[in-house]
Amino acid sequence: MVDINNIAKEKLQAGELAIGVGLRQARTVDIAKAMKTAGFDWLFIDMEHNSMDLDIATQISVTAQDVGITPLLRVPGFQHFHASRALDGGAQGIVVPHVDTKETAIQMVSQCKYPPIGHRSVAGAQPMLDFQSFPMAEATKAVNDATLTVLMLETPTAIRNANDIASVEGVDCLLIGTNDLCMEMGIPGELDHPEIIEAYKQTITACKKHGKFVGMGGVYNFDAMKVYIDMGVQLVLAGNDLSFMISAGRERTNKLRSLL
Repeated sequence: MVDINNIAKEKLQAGELAIGVGLRQARTVDIAKAMKTAGFDWLFIDMEHNSMDLDIATQISVTAQDVGITPLLRVPGFQHFHASRALDGGAQGIVVPHVDTKETAIQMVSQCKYPPIGHRSVAGAQPMLDFQSFPMAEATKAVNDATLTVLMLETPTAIRNANDIASVEGVDCLLIGTNDLCMEMGIPGELDHPEIIEAYKQTITACKKHGKFVGMGGVYNFDAMKVYIDMGVQLVLAGNDLSFMISAGRERTNKLRSLL
């Protein structure tokens, strides 16, 4: 029997928060163990706004699997070789930016899930299976079940199409990229603007209808985060390694300078 753990997906299915941390600066595999110790459930390995290469990203992903923190990798585009190579290399889920339509959702599910859900190519033994061999039908079903397909909604068009996007079989979660959505709506930085709250409402309604999870990125004010979590957001991007490092460093240096 194939047994694959995806901690983030298990928390979502249990109705809990799955809390993630973005990786912008980290370039060594020990970041997975450090972020696990810090209490995070998943890594947001960002290859859209990052110079990290795929080799480093997948090495971090394999280590993350072993220490019990879910590696999700944001691909830089819709081409099949981004998602498929990341998954074959060790990612346990793909985050796809700038998904505006049902057609794009179908395209990305095709790349991320094996038949009969999608059309992902079978690569043989892989890290998610600990490089063990299992009957093909059993292995591909287990990998499908343990793989998170997360689509980002970042424009008013995407929000209008949220119901259609959420209806696609194989989509697990819709994650609102709140900063980009604010920019596209002409209200930059207004993360709790009534129009943004309405966008969350529409997306949450669509996801509840189709049995999908809702994610949130770009919102780091606790009051605003609580509003959206109370509304139904579960997959929460809590910040990134760079912002946490600067924040902790600034707090320490300010405290030390205040001693004189």
